Amino acid sequence: MRLRRRAAADRTGKRLVWQASSLLLAYPDARQPDRLATIRQVLGFLPPEDADRLGVTLGYLQSTDPIEAATRYVDTFDMRRKTTLLLTYWTDGDTRNRGSAMLAFADAYRAAGARPPEGETPDHLAVVLEFAATVDAEAGERLLVAHRTAVDMLASALHESGSPYAAVLDAVSRTLPAATARDEQRARELAMAGPPAEAVGLQPFTLTVPPRRTDATRIPRREGTR
Repeated sequence: MRLRRRAAADRTGKRLVWQASSLLLAYPDARQPDRLATIRQVLGFLPPEDADRLGVTLGYLQSTDPIEAATRYVDTFDMRRKTTLLLTYWTDGDTRNRGSAMLAFADAYRAAGARPPEGETPDHLAVVLEFAATVDAEAGERLLVAHRTAVDMLASALHESGSPYAAVLDAVSRTLPAATARDEQRARELAMAGPPAEAVGLQPFTLTVPPRRTDATRIPRREGTR
């Protein structure tokens, strides 16, 4: 009985981290104040080590001018392939396989009774985290574990650039099993060679990173995972 209660508590803690992380990784739009208020509430239920990590990014967003925050978000996640939030880019790059990889995310959402998001790609990390937090924790965690290398590579790139979002990736990584030797080897290979590219003569997948947002009030719709 104690083990079951502990497992349930651990699962709840993970879901809270995933929910807060999903909100912190959302584009800073007109709904940002409401998201930040929700994050502050969630952090109150987390252990200090998780609350402190996520609090770094929360503090940055609370103290940064909204327009500046939006500009830095686009520059960090939309304009740099090394820090894209699209998980399948890390594993499939500009290849036709990426379409199938994204379909696997959409299929997981449908299997859990949720519609894939309409305003964002299904492999967007914020979408996956919201799905894991609010719809199906086990299915969501499987997706995250399957793309552990992408999560770790993104965390490393954000730390390298001194991004305040690095703390969010650290918190997410803590909810996943320790990286295996194979995960570490794959990360080293990607760091050296980069994501795979399509063979000569094949048309690459066109949406490598999301397009630049020109409207500061644009709201990425992720309600489909709810």
